[in-house]
Amino acid sequence: MSEESIEHIDFEEINQKSISQPLVSHIYTADPSAHVFDGKIYIYPSHDIDAGIPFNDNGDHFGMEDYHVLSMENVNAPTIDNGVALHVDDVAWAERQMWAPDAAYKDGTYYLYFPAKRANGIFQIGVAISDSPTGPFIPEPEAIEGSYSIDPAVFEDEDGKHYIYFGGIWGGQLQKYRNNHYSNENEEPLANEPALGPIVARISVNMKQFAEEPKEIKILDENGDVLLAGDNDRRFFEASWMHKYNGKYYFSYSTGDTHFICYATGDNPYGPFTYQGRILNPVVGWTSHHSICKVDEKWYLFYHDSSLSKGVTHLRSIKVTEITYNEDGSIITINPYREI
Repeated sequence: MSEESIEHIDFEEINQKSISQPLVSHIYTADPSAHVFDGKIYIYPSHDIDAGIPFNDNGDHFGMEDYHVLSMENVNAPTIDNGVALHVDDVAWAERQMWAPDAAYKDGTYYLYFPAKRANGIFQIGVAISDSPTGPFIPEPEAIEGSYSIDPAVFEDEDGKHYIYFGGIWGGQLQKYRNNHYSNENEEPLANEPALGPIVARISVNMKQFAEEPKEIKILDENGDVLLAGDNDRRFFEASWMHKYNGKYYFSYSTGDTHFICYATGDNPYGPFTYQGRILNPVVGWTSHHSICKVDEKWYLFYHDSSLSKGVTHLRSIKVTEITYNEDGSIITINPYREI
């Protein structure tokens, strides 16, 4: 449900028919990256604020300044706001726009991965470190070398290796890169050309750098061909996430301007991944961003919408609902609102 049509929405009805309610309502939160650490749920969202910046396609109105870590004893328990875990003022290389983060754990240390814009207006990805899952996190003095764009998502495979997935077109600047090199002359491919794929790199043993040159992921259609840039209902836009189910790798993402959360499956962390379908239908608000987390032998989708703010695209609220798999491993598409 796009911002253009919000004047026609009955938000009281929307809230009544929502399959889930905001996990917190005292602040606006978005882009929830959920993990279970030591038996407890921790959520690493963006912290939405009204920065007073007009709406534009570059997303400048998403003027987030800090991160709060949320925690839950279980999916039905109250959600605790553990306060500010990291502020842009504490990050030497970053100037503004602390967008969607993610977190990882290794050997007693927690790592928060986050995108932000440098003073030159270019996004990079940084990492901050804590001995607690709730922070505070101490940022490294410089961004990850070779990083770019937005929406870092970290996946730990069963062999203990960690991989970081990232990228987003339009405001996320991915369209400006080819083979990891930036040029302001670069733009999105034409509709009949292969779509831009998300980026993946294995993380170094110390969790602070890339262990290899980042690689572009190929998302294929049912015929084994790369999805085209004009295939807006299926092609990658932003919001990478990876999880593993019954030995298969599930790469999920947002289609952006068509507002679906979709998924594709493959046999290794680098892909290629074959498109399988939709996980979540459109929500109120322009963006859709998610994570998938296993809690007590069940799988859950953490996502956001703008129903609490009555459709304000940059004031979102995170939610959670259970995921159901078919016997063949396919995911049953979730409708975020009943009979709407």
